[in-house]
Amino acid sequence: MTTLPLIQSPVTEAVACCSPLTREPMTAVEAERLAGIFKAVADPARLRLLSIIASHDGGEACVCDLTEPLDLSQPTVSHHLKVLVEAGLVTREKRGKWAYYTVIPAALDALGGVLTTHHIADAGCC
Repeated sequence: MTTLPLIQSPVTEAVACCSPLTREPMTAVEAERLAGIFKAVADPARLRLLSIIASHDGGEACVCDLTEPLDLSQPTVSHHLKVLVEAGLVTREKRGKWAYYTVIPAALDALGGVLTTHHIADAGCC
């Protein structure tokens, strides 16, 4: 029986396959919070509500102005508005028997900024 000699390859310097981080990535807590906000806007009715409210003078609309454009019942619209309030995208102010909703521009700007400042790392970089 003949044994083959072992072939040794030259030792090479280890090279990283991925580029280094240039800023702090999103924390788990931030990701959890943002996922909740993205979940809130992942519904077509809620996106339309944000758009309708923002389109009103001063970025404020009465709940009475929001049911007809969506062709949804008042309880359904109220549920969607509650989700948007809880996500911190709109505020609610009660005036008499009506509720008025206002878009929070800074919250929408921050949400949009996440898409441009936090990049999802490519796990298959090699």
